[in-house]
Amino acid sequence: MKFWSTVIFATLGFAVMVTLGVWQLQRLEWKEGELAKITSAQQAAPVPLDALSDPAAEKYRPVFVTGTLGTDEIFILVSTRDRGAGYRVISPLETATGRRVLIDRGYIPLEAKDVSRPLQTDITVNGNVHVPDDRNASTPQNDVAGNIWFARDVDDLAAALQTEPVLIVARSDTGQGILPLPVTTEGIPNNHLSYAIQWFLFAAIWAGVTTVLAWRIRARTD
Repeated sequence: MKFWSTVIFATLGFAVMVTLGVWQLQRLEWKEGELAKITSAQQAAPVPLDALSDPAAEKYRPVFVTGTLGTDEIFILVSTRDRGAGYRVISPLETATGRRVLIDRGYIPLEAKDVSRPLQTDITVNGNVHVPDDRNASTPQNDVAGNIWFARDVDDLAAALQTEPVLIVARSDTGQGILPLPVTTEGIPNNHLSYAIQWFLFAAIWAGVTTVLAWRIRARTD
């Protein structure tokens, strides 16, 4: 009885580890597809924003839009490798036809949060339509009252700035000392292959150890 319970336990453990390894390979395929989308978007020629029938569904699509950058701003707390802590500046842009969309203008240092940035008219922004996935289980809730946000929640940003739920991350300089933080593959982790290898190694070790254990149990009972 002990022998067969060991065999069943070993088989279940082996199956779980192999399943996790296969799942990581599937995640690897998905992640490589996402990275390929971003790379393709970077290389494509931008199109007018109005040419997109559903901008919110066109993640990574390169676009350009001309209009007036408003003075209302929302600040997303970020940290960059070269410049340290600071904020992403999210501003509304209104086009000549009355459309209002969100522009992620890029990075400012912490001390520049309260600097006055006047209205800018007739400015063209080149960037990528984006639907960021900034929030996870450990992300704090946005401090709306203090205007310090921790994630680019597009629907909430649009409601706060009275725009469409469309976010364009600027690739070109929008002026006023704001450093563009364009959509790139840099900093996007892709460790799924190493995770898959680890799970398969665990499965192999598990199989070896439990095989030896089962053999010893069988030898004692014979």
